[in-house]
Amino acid sequence: MLGQRALNRALLERQLLLRRVDMSVSAALEHLVGLQAQAPMPPYYALWSRLEGFDPRELGRMLTDREAVRLTLMRGTVHLVTVRDALILRPLLQQVIERAHNGAFGRRMNGVDPARLPASVDELLAEGPLTARELGRQLVERGIGRDIEAVGNATRMYVPLVQVPPRGVWGAGGQAKYARLESWTGRKLEVEPSLEDMILRYLRAFGPASVLDMQKWSGLTRLKAVFEELRPRLTTFRDEDGRELFDLPDAPRPSPDLPAPTRFLGEYDNVLLGHADRRRIIPKDFPWEAMLAPGRFVNNLLVDGMLRATWWIEREGNRQATLAVRPYRKLSRAEHAALAAEAGRMVDFAAADVDRRDVRFEPAVD
Repeated sequence: MLGQRALNRALLERQLLLRRVDMSVSAALEHLVGLQAQAPMPPYYALWSRLEGFDPRELGRMLTDREAVRLTLMRGTVHLVTVRDALILRPLLQQVIERAHNGAFGRRMNGVDPARLPASVDELLAEGPLTARELGRQLVERGIGRDIEAVGNATRMYVPLVQVPPRGVWGAGGQAKYARLESWTGRKLEVEPSLEDMILRYLRAFGPASVLDMQKWSGLTRLKAVFEELRPRLTTFRDEDGRELFDLPDAPRPSPDLPAPTRFLGEYDNVLLGHADRRRIIPKDFPWEAMLAPGRFVNNLLVDGMLRATWWIEREGNRQATLAVRPYRKLSRAEHAALAAEAGRMVDFAAADVDRRDVRFEPAVD
């Protein structure tokens, strides 16, 4: 049996959050099976907290040199992955991605046949990258559907489109414009990617985990039979509620007593979204609404390995940047000191272009 703290330490170890590691950006992206990337900055925060001497320009270079891409993958959400993983993961997750679109926009598609989209999208992108809205508008003008937003969203769900630079590049910015994955990279999607390999990689980065955990992380369903086929290659445990957890026999499972450092994470970091039962990392009574800051992207912060605070950066042009921290429950003196020190390092990293940088603690939310 593995308790919540043992599961927590195993997760932190595999997510490279117990200590910063000496690993290349490419190797880290593939070990973590990509990084959540709805917004441009969270992948940079994620790697800064995981890698020794992380240089954000290296990740930006990988995007501009077409070694990494941003596209819709797990759970129908945007992830940043290596090109090699994009070509493997996208075919495995295509049904998940289409299901996500149908749930949000299905009734607004006016009976559009998705089979019409790839050829039409390719014709439109022949002149260069376009935004989803531009794609939607031009497809509607061609008589494909009537709802620009729904049709535009469908283009990146039914066609493997990537967000092209400067979107997501450190120190740059811009709208999300799209190109087809194969034309952008000059490589073809994998014809028969291995679902078994994907499960093993998931366990390497997120285990020990249940079948339901893997399904929640990926968006895939009916994986029990695949886990059963893999059972001879795996080891099993039970959690405190008796659920069966699968793992790789040689995967690290550190002592529950191992200290865990303060870690600043981005919005929707991998470590928070990898399981159906998230009690190993998120307190079950965490007050999400009270921890937000209206009008701002709010990031997450681990204290002793658990989600214990949110944070954001307030900028005044290039003059002043303040990193604000809102704790959940009162911090001990030692926790406050460790958090303040790491916050200072984070604001120096995230707002290096600003003349003055500061850290502010909001009142704790009980």
